[in-house]
Amino acid sequence: MRRPGIAAAVTAVGVLLAGCGSDDGDSGPELSVSGAYMPQPVSDSMAAGFLTIENGGGTEDELTSVTSDIAGAVTVHETVDSAMREVKNLAVPADGQVAFKSGGNHLMFEKLKRKPKQGDTVSVVLHFAEADPVTVEMPVKPATYTPATGH
Repeated sequence: MRRPGIAAAVTAVGVLLAGCGSDDGDSGPELSVSGAYMPQPVSDSMAAGFLTIENGGGTEDELTSVTSDIAGAVTVHETVDSAMREVKNLAVPADGQVAFKSGGNHLMFEKLKRKPKQGDTVSVVLHFAEADPVTVEMPVKPATYTPATGH
């Protein structure tokens, strides 16, 4: 009978294939967003946005772009030594976070298609190098709003 030999060969192939996978214990990026808001813009053409991106995964990711139906363009800016500059990618560290806050990193909504008012909600899509896009509903707060907690 040859059936036990076939069964043994199939088992051996299964064991070999199982050993080919790479499981180094690191999970991919696990992103979530909290504290999102947009101060009611004072300009008809530009607005700012703030939020915190948390990465509970064991792998760093990068924010590569941001889109919103309310703006012709959304750019990411970082502030280093009191100087603001646009960046193409922003690292989201493994098991860490990146905060967008007044006086620091922030989103710039340019070429506004309409001026959002306090009480409105703006939809934003965050695009990453590794993780799937994340859609965020960003409430519009008073122009002078400062969060009590979070950022």
